[in-house]
Amino acid sequence: MTVPGPEGTVRVETTVGGREGAERVARSLIEHRLAACAQVSGPVTSFYRWDGEVRADEEWLVVAKTSADRVDALTAHVVDIHPYDVPEVVAVPVTGGHAAYLEWVAGETRGGGTA
Repeated sequence: MTVPGPEGTVRVETTVGGREGAERVARSLIEHRLAACAQVSGPVTSFYRWDGEVRADEEWLVVAKTSADRVDALTAHVVDIHPYDVPEVVAVPVTGGHAAYLEWVAGETRGGGTA
């Protein structure tokens, strides 16, 4: 199954330290049409090294679906509104899926949703 349009669909992930913050990020992405859908799940435990020490923190995961040509704007928006100094923003291309859903993602991130 092909991804609609030359730019395709992308899943973008970020984590936030609490549910309210994650929901705020997700809602803002939708309100600004930077993503068609954003899911919040958690809590998850993240292990990482920061300032020379290994840490383990409870976080909430936000997964947003967007068009590839919106990733830069979405990333800039997340960095602007995120409470972390260096927020995780990771984009992964979608290589297939339900064509109608992928078309909906493209439409929603361009202001002309189909649903």
